[in-house]
Amino acid sequence: MCELAMSENADVVVLREGTEGLSMESYAETLQERMPEHDVALARTPKEERELVEEARVVTGIAIDENLLARAENLELFACTFAGTDHVPMDELESRGVAVTNAGGIHAPGIAEQAIGNMLVFTRRLHEGWRRKQQGEWRHFQSHEFTDSTVTVIGLGSIGQAVVQRLQGFEVETIGVRYTPSKGGPTDEVLGFDEDDVHEALSRSDYVVVACPLNDLTRGLIGSAELATMPTDSVLVNTARGGIVDTDALVSALRSNKIRGAALDVTDPEPLPADHPLWGLENCLITPHTGGHTPKHWDRLADIVGENVARLGTGDELVNQVLAPEQN
Repeated sequence: MCELAMSENADVVVLREGTEGLSMESYAETLQERMPEHDVALARTPKEERELVEEARVVTGIAIDENLLARAENLELFACTFAGTDHVPMDELESRGVAVTNAGGIHAPGIAEQAIGNMLVFTRRLHEGWRRKQQGEWRHFQSHEFTDSTVTVIGLGSIGQAVVQRLQGFEVETIGVRYTPSKGGPTDEVLGFDEDDVHEALSRSDYVVVACPLNDLTRGLIGSAELATMPTDSVLVNTARGGIVDTDALVSALRSNKIRGAALDVTDPEPLPADHPLWGLENCLITPHTGGHTPKHWDRLADIVGENVARLGTGDELVNQVLAPEQN
């Protein structure tokens, strides 16, 4: 592995707080491999963070504390290691003319694969097979076919597009829901986020994959009315954020078999309390927000950060830019 900079004059600094059980040292070493012409340093302690950010042009991590930011007089770019930046002091960064990028897209392949896997589990009723195996019960059960199903993908960003790409070859019909349907998309049909369009898509869906951001428009997007529109043999797959689905309405729909099932990688609340009713529902599959886990996490993020460091000062828009730098 590449040797990391020990100097206080490192121009790229990795903050110490890790994510998803991944080593920040591995991230720093991967960045150094991508950018051998730069000095990359890992700040292992609060003291090292305070010292290193004073000279850094680029800082990367989950977030940057405002007190730490006050010392970062040379900072040009904060590269967030999360896709979401609602926890980042954006106003302060903007006032200092610092660009902000995120990690959007690096989780898309894994999330898409998990979404496909969940749909196939429900199609072939593999969860029932696992349950009977645990009971030592050799008893047949009926399954379905994925072929000729209709899959609606709500949100056609990097995750939604990755899902649609992986649906090719399954001989299914696809409906995409996006903010500007006039742009088209990779699905057989594209509809918008207005109420009539959403219900039209849901009414024709065997599977609904939620892959959109959580914002004022999408919060509570799937509630009692939407679940009532979905066919009783349909399955909801939430890969996005728990708040997009009304949890109480979902519990009610699953308990009364208004829909066939749900696969949730995200919940509201999250973490899901141990006594929550969703745990006890056999028609609800739950994973603890692991859909995006991948051994390629740092490689993909380092590609983004390395490209953006090269673009600093060129006037070119940064990859995954969520806050533009101040233009002189």
